[in-house]
Amino acid sequence: MERKHTGIDYTLLFLLFLLMCVSLVAIYSGAGQYFSDDPTYFVVRQLIWYGIGAVVIVAVMLVDFDLFRNFSIPVYAIGMVLLLAVEFFGVERNGAQRWIFGIQPSEFMKIFLILALAHLLYKLTKDKQKRTFKEDMVVLGKILLVSLPPFFLILKQPDLGTALVIGSVIATMLLMSGIRWRILLSLVGMAIVGVAFLVYMHEAHFEFFSEYLIEPHQLDRIYGWLDPDSDTSGIGYQLNQAILGIGSGQLFGAGFMEGMQTQSDVIPEIHTDFVFTVIGEEFGFLGAMVLLVIYFLLFYRMIMISLTCNNLYGSYLVAGVVGLLVFQVFQNIAMTIGLMPITGLALPFISYGGSALLTNMMAVGIVLNVHYRTKNYMFTSEDTFS
Repeated sequence: MERKHTGIDYTLLFLLFLLMCVSLVAIYSGAGQYFSDDPTYFVVRQLIWYGIGAVVIVAVMLVDFDLFRNFSIPVYAIGMVLLLAVEFFGVERNGAQRWIFGIQPSEFMKIFLILALAHLLYKLTKDKQKRTFKEDMVVLGKILLVSLPPFFLILKQPDLGTALVIGSVIATMLLMSGIRWRILLSLVGMAIVGVAFLVYMHEAHFEFFSEYLIEPHQLDRIYGWLDPDSDTSGIGYQLNQAILGIGSGQLFGAGFMEGMQTQSDVIPEIHTDFVFTVIGEEFGFLGAMVLLVIYFLLFYRMIMISLTCNNLYGSYLVAGVVGLLVFQVFQNIAMTIGLMPITGLALPFISYGGSALLTNMMAVGIVLNVHYRTKNYMFTSEDTFS
């Protein structure tokens, strides 16, 4: 048996390069206000982050993705230990206890969970073409057994944004698992009931709700999202300023470094969480659409890699990455234009660096690895999922 490599996916790398270019332009314009004497401050550091990210991609690609199965459980266990350590020994910043030893374990847990769930699904589905209802319930139970502990630990930090990203990975893996639709729809129904219960507790038992079920700053963000005009200088300030900036961009934008909002230091975190505001105001609706098209092509390419991969484990890995990135893009842009509450999620590959950028680069490395090492065999008897 001779193994052949498909080759490096230059289309994916080119799309990633385009996103990097957009990032540097947006960060230069939006973050220059913080260091007027050196407007390249954040740009240079973003380039350093990209350099580190490139090293991460290469490192991930050097290891055959089939070998990821061998250490998926150990790294998942390490991630869980770190999340538990954060609970007891973590450093608190901005009202959230998410850091330990200078790192944010919840970011890396996204990748660790994808590895673990892909390994689990591979073991559960590789020999089963059709499952009974009872077997589907067993698969569901095992997926939730692996997924829910990190989800609730991250939610408790509290880090709603990352918890929602973990939820998107879980949802993607459930879709890939082949579980019956009536079971999945039942889960959706349970989620809706859960949200309805929270609304009831807010209305009928507010003291208990605010004390045990949600953090004060999270509640403020929800209020600011539902009615941003009720307190334009307080809880609704950030969202109002972002919407004003994007709206003023109109069709063609105000021009590079010509945005009224982006150049006047009125939008906090404009180079990180709200970097989309820079694109919307300075390059207008057309500029925002160009960015969305690049994202669409990137995700379409990843989906095609997952669908055409003849290795079941590799297909699960890429699907998990797609779920991870798609939700982050949706949530970041949606919160910027008022469709979703503000959660502090970065815009993948665009927002200024950090552990989130390295995690996303690692995810891209996994996709490139799967594409590069997609298995083709000389003997047709082995042209099956392996």
